[in-house]
Amino acid sequence: MRLKDTGLSKEALKEKVDKYMIETYERFDFIAETAKDMYIYDENGQEYLDFYAGIAVNSAGNGNEKVIKAVQDQVADIIHTFNYPYTIPQALLAEKICTSIGMDKIFFQNSGAESNEAMIKMARKYGVEKYGPHRYNIVTASMSFHGRTMGALSATGQPHNACQIGFGDMTPGFSYAEFNNLASFTEAVNDNTIAIMLEPVQGEGGVHPATQEFMAGIRKLCDDKGLLLLLDEVQTGWCRTGATMSFMNYGIKPDIVSMAKAMGGGMPIGAICATDEVAKAFTMGSHGTTYGGHPVSTAASLAQITELLDRDMAGNAKDMGDYLMNQLKTLPHVKEVRGQGLLIGIEFDDSISGVDIKHRVLEKKLLVTAIGAHIVRLIPPLIVTKEDCDKACAILREAVEEAIA
Repeated sequence: MRLKDTGLSKEALKEKVDKYMIETYERFDFIAETAKDMYIYDENGQEYLDFYAGIAVNSAGNGNEKVIKAVQDQVADIIHTFNYPYTIPQALLAEKICTSIGMDKIFFQNSGAESNEAMIKMARKYGVEKYGPHRYNIVTASMSFHGRTMGALSATGQPHNACQIGFGDMTPGFSYAEFNNLASFTEAVNDNTIAIMLEPVQGEGGVHPATQEFMAGIRKLCDDKGLLLLLDEVQTGWCRTGATMSFMNYGIKPDIVSMAKAMGGGMPIGAICATDEVAKAFTMGSHGTTYGGHPVSTAASLAQITELLDRDMAGNAKDMGDYLMNQLKTLPHVKEVRGQGLLIGIEFDDSISGVDIKHRVLEKKLLVTAIGAHIVRLIPPLIVTKEDCDKACAILREAVEEAIA
């Protein structure tokens, strides 16, 4: 829908939002009206270079034509049904995902948080049924982020973050250890532990990739102790980190993996994949969803994942990620550039505010996000080119130079 078709002014539209919506977001002062490839266009047709990708969602580019066509075709056939009848896109997508990432079974959800909830539930039920009523505790990492529903929020290792403050006690059954510290996790495991849950790259925690030694050590720890390894790949999955899934960068395999974001190409969808043995914990009636496996979302996902794989966007993410990180290291006042593929964090020194840079580059029509006090995060569509990277770096350089002038 275009603003000109509503008969409203921009200010009138904003007033409706202020009056009727519960706002928990910091709004940018433009209307995202259309989008294509690397750009979002506002109500005046002004283009914004998109290094946000809808928070790592639009990985095959904004307005990907094959995803749009899949949605249009499916809407014309059937928009929604419950999960009692079979649907064609759901079945085809299940096969595509499981065979592409080497997992056995899949359960569809609607979002990343819901997928993590399902992963937590499956692990706990597996532990209780196999080992007894007390074997349901899960160790997660400090500075992790797993979502905003109560179970996923309780798994999140950020007790002083605003997302956890004011909601009362968290859900019991979680403990926390230091990310990239195998000894800390080993110490945190006890007789009631059933799983370790990790992000291969901590996104909201400041863009910190797990080390090879840590991930291999965690997999061995789980094997030695009879624990499940749960990987949250909501943000890192589907070619973002230079491999189809980030766990493939480490040469390991999880017992359960969650996914969402890039999986749907802009349509709401998530999922967990599990090994045959662990998947048996979900039996008739033990878990369910009204919209999970939605025909339109699964059709979009099938088109999106096919695009990502057929066009080797994991390869482009690796190549462009390496190129972009090297360029970013030349910016003034950069303390560290870190990431994996095209999930990149720029940590500036104490003289530079990440939020300030976010707003300065917005004025120059570049979209990024900020984490914490001094970190800017870049997660562009995986179709990004060297020219796009150079343009983004030039804008960032201008913003930093202005900030310190």
